[in-house]
Amino acid sequence: MSAFLLDGRAIAADLRAGLQTRVAQHLAAGRRAPALAVVLVGQNPASAVYVASKVKQTTEIGMVSIEHRLPDNVTEAELLALINRLNRDAAVDGILVQLPLPPAIRAEAILAAVDPDKDVDGFHPVNAGRLATGAPGFVPCTPRGAMVLIRAAQRVLTGGEGLSGLDAVVVGRSTIVGKPMAQLLLAADCTVTIAHSKTRDLAALCRRADILVAAIGRPMALGAAHVKPGAIIIDVGINRIAPGDKTRLVGDCDFAAMQPIAGAITPVPGGVGPMTIACLLENTLEGYERRMG
Repeated sequence: MSAFLLDGRAIAADLRAGLQTRVAQHLAAGRRAPALAVVLVGQNPASAVYVASKVKQTTEIGMVSIEHRLPDNVTEAELLALINRLNRDAAVDGILVQLPLPPAIRAEAILAAVDPDKDVDGFHPVNAGRLATGAPGFVPCTPRGAMVLIRAAQRVLTGGEGLSGLDAVVVGRSTIVGKPMAQLLLAADCTVTIAHSKTRDLAALCRRADILVAAIGRPMALGAAHVKPGAIIIDVGINRIAPGDKTRLVGDCDFAAMQPIAGAITPVPGGVGPMTIACLLENTLEGYERRMG
């Protein structure tokens, strides 16, 4: 029996529909529309496609998208000046700086310059601290979306969303996905282990997991030997491989090998990816609602 397929596109569409309703209610009450400012530096093709998708989905739900497209040779000082202007702009509710940035610009300095209360990516150290201590703040979009998928899987498998007492293993320790993912699972009362490249006997550790989150950036690194029967598998990885003359996207998990064993699993593409943008919009709307009171 194959695992339940967690359709990120459908779940993200439902989330966006709810956000669209909330935006419409604010507009009907005479308030301005929520606004997301997106900063794109350079001509990275993947970044341009991703930003275009964000802009499209932002406007589709009734929010305002403000684009700032800057050349590769923009200086760090010029980019910081733009961030400061957006911080001061009362009509901007969220600021997103698309990564990666050119090598001459320190990404950590730019991200730290964003007002934490407009940091809808959830990357600012203040928001990392808020998440770690349980204080209200912006949660990074990919882990937030992954939690929505995990709870959706749990509803299908058990009839309820509760995760209390479940064993969760997060493979990957990045500040963007791995660490905040572990903190969200811990807040849901899971027993959480973070694994990484130095972990001994990774397969045995993963086989204990009721929830397995793969975020290591290595194509199909996890397979059948890493799955507990009936587990929820969340594959955050997006890797391009080129067998023969065809390029295709695969995750960090060997989907074909894991699907017959798992209870629920995300596809790549179409799993976590669509949830990331939907949760970015949700973060922006929540920031707007906090600001507007």
